[in-house]
Amino acid sequence: MPALALLLNAFVWGVSWFPFRQIAGHGLHPLWTTCLIYLAIAVVMGMLRRHAWKGFAAFPMLVVLGLAAGFTNVGFNWAVTQGDVVRVVLLFYLMPLWSVLLAWLLLGERPTGGALARVALALTGVAVVLKAPGTDWPVPSSLPDWLGVAAGFGFAVTNIALRHLREAPGESRALAMFCGCTFVAGVAALIGTALGVFDSPLHASPGWLGWAALLGTAFVFANVCLQYGAARLTASATSVIMLSEVLFASVSSVALGAAQMDPRILVGGALIVLGAVWAAFARTPARRDDRASSSPS
Repeated sequence: MPALALLLNAFVWGVSWFPFRQIAGHGLHPLWTTCLIYLAIAVVMGMLRRHAWKGFAAFPMLVVLGLAAGFTNVGFNWAVTQGDVVRVVLLFYLMPLWSVLLAWLLLGERPTGGALARVALALTGVAVVLKAPGTDWPVPSSLPDWLGVAAGFGFAVTNIALRHLREAPGESRALAMFCGCTFVAGVAALIGTALGVFDSPLHASPGWLGWAALLGTAFVFANVCLQYGAARLTASATSVIMLSEVLFASVSSVALGAAQMDPRILVGGALIVLGAVWAAFARTPARRDDRASSSPS
């Protein structure tokens, strides 16, 4: 059951690109979608679990956690709506690289030879994925690519923050992440609308409401599955199972014409996933409160 719960969480996030694109088709930008969905979740949770607000006074770093989760969701949700889904998901899962760098800079954990090897493996995979025909250098060549990379970095920061907040109540952490997603997405959406980058949500057709309700319900369900499964499995098992998101995203996006699969993507993706699996099994056993950090939510 715990493994099945994590698979369901990975499935929700692996196919979330589809409802986001359906909503975008009704004229609502993914930033506004992210803001409105998480606003509804945060309001309901804040009312039903009022004691969760007390955690913010005892653990000020919950604000950092919320902002990191917000940047992660903004980057990921925007990227999968606009770009090649497989490329975005693979770039998002550059956890070996960001985890090693952040642990070195913020936690003082000097990288081992194995850690550096995993970084080299992940970077090689990225170079293969990004080195499309006609490009001189294997660097992100589009906004979705950059958003995918940025979202992965935000995901790594989220994990670092969760490590520092292992003593904070789980409901306070969840509320901080929901509020952070609302705030970051809302600010970005307001700025983008004011600059004319995308349309106001007032111009969207009402058809987006049903998809948003479905997506919001799925996000809450996925978070419950994550909390249940991650608390009952080892950190390495959780990380490896969550990589099934790459499979769900790849199969669904290729089948529905939202991504292209060629030998270059397969080879590069295999190297990135191998680096992530290697990193998962190289970790030391984590405390139970550390294990619920393997999803953009």
